[in-house]
Amino acid sequence: MHPAARLPEPGAPRTADPLHPPHAPGPGKPSDWVQRWSHLVRPGGRVLDVACGTGRHSRWFATRQHPVTGVDRSAEALAALPPGVEAVCADIEGGPWPLAGRTFDAVVVTHYLWRPLFPVLLASLAEGGVLIYETFAQGNETVGKPSRPDFLLRPAELLQAFAGLDLVAYEAGFEAAPDRFLQRLCAVRPPGQPNSLPVRYPLTPLSAPPG
Repeated sequence: MHPAARLPEPGAPRTADPLHPPHAPGPGKPSDWVQRWSHLVRPGGRVLDVACGTGRHSRWFATRQHPVTGVDRSAEALAALPPGVEAVCADIEGGPWPLAGRTFDAVVVTHYLWRPLFPVLLASLAEGGVLIYETFAQGNETVGKPSRPDFLLRPAELLQAFAGLDLVAYEAGFEAAPDRFLQRLCAVRPPGQPNSLPVRYPLTPLSAPPG
């Protein structure tokens, strides 16, 4: 296939992100959704930041004493990651998954969609691991980019893709300034051994986060 005819590389959905242009100078502000649910990650738990760009979420978790691995196709973007964050440069759409066999206590994905990766994300979650996902959804084509169906979640698609996890929170709808349609999910891989009592997933932090 001629290079010009290829589907956009992994950075494409983030290229159209009106809030956080990819690889822009500076780390950018962490997603409110990621900040809201980061307390569910166990203290000191390992975090995987998928399509991390310059690392706004890698930095958020690193400052909270989490070991962080950031994966992205752009070596230039990875160079902006804070010291101590493991940087993995890989084409996660066109090549093999670079972290095969490794599991994490949190997997974070924002403004990125590559559907064949869904099973890999599931396999990358340790028991009790938290998936925090936020990206554009159908309807966004009426207000801007991304507008291609490849990059827009279908109704309830995150719920269906990760139905095997314990759902903690889900949102789907519209936000203004800038206008965008989004889906957001926070879900946890349940413990391997069933418990007679339901797992308690706090909806608010039990104590104030540092910083």
